[in-house]
Amino acid sequence: MSNPPRTPNRTRPPAGWRRSVARLPVHLYRLGLGPVFGGRMLLLTHTGRVSGRPRQVVIEVVAHDAVRRAWTVASGYGPQSQWYRNLRHTPRATVQVGRHRHEVSATFLDAEEGADVMAEYAPRHPRAARALCRYLGLPSDGTPESYRAAGRQIPFVRLTG
Repeated sequence: MSNPPRTPNRTRPPAGWRRSVARLPVHLYRLGLGPVFGGRMLLLTHTGRVSGRPRQVVIEVVAHDAVRRAWTVASGYGPQSQWYRNLRHTPRATVQVGRHRHEVSATFLDAEEGADVMAEYAPRHPRAARALCRYLGLPSDGTPESYRAAGRQIPFVRLTG
C-alpha cells in the first residue's frame, strides 16, 4: 500500500450551518432519494477508526467500472479527510448508488494511477475538474498534462465490490 499523495489543500471541512448543507445529500439518501443523484454520487458507509461505529458520507464518483463493480472517488479534503482516514484503518465498507447497495473494499491509488484517473475525468466533467483543482489549490491550465499533474496530488480511492 503506497502512502497517500500530499495535497496543498489548506481548506478545512465545513462547520456550523455549512456542515448541515454539506450533509444534506446523506439525509436525501436516508429518505430513499438516492436515485436523484444518478450514478454521479454514492453514499459511503464506513467504520469510524476510533469509535468503531458506522459513519456515512456522500462522495462524487470520479470513475465507474460496471464490469469490475468498482467506483473511484477522490478525497476533496486530502488525506486528512475523516472518511479517507477511516478507510485506511478499515478498508471494508458499503456503497449505495441509487437504491443499490454493494459491499466493497478500498484500494488507495498511487500517484500515477491518480494522474490517469484525473486525465480521464477532466474531459468528461471539465467544470468540475477545474473547480476541484481550484478548490485544492492545484495549478491547472486545462491541458491534459496539467490535469495529470493535479491527479498525482489528489488522494483517489477505488471501491471494489
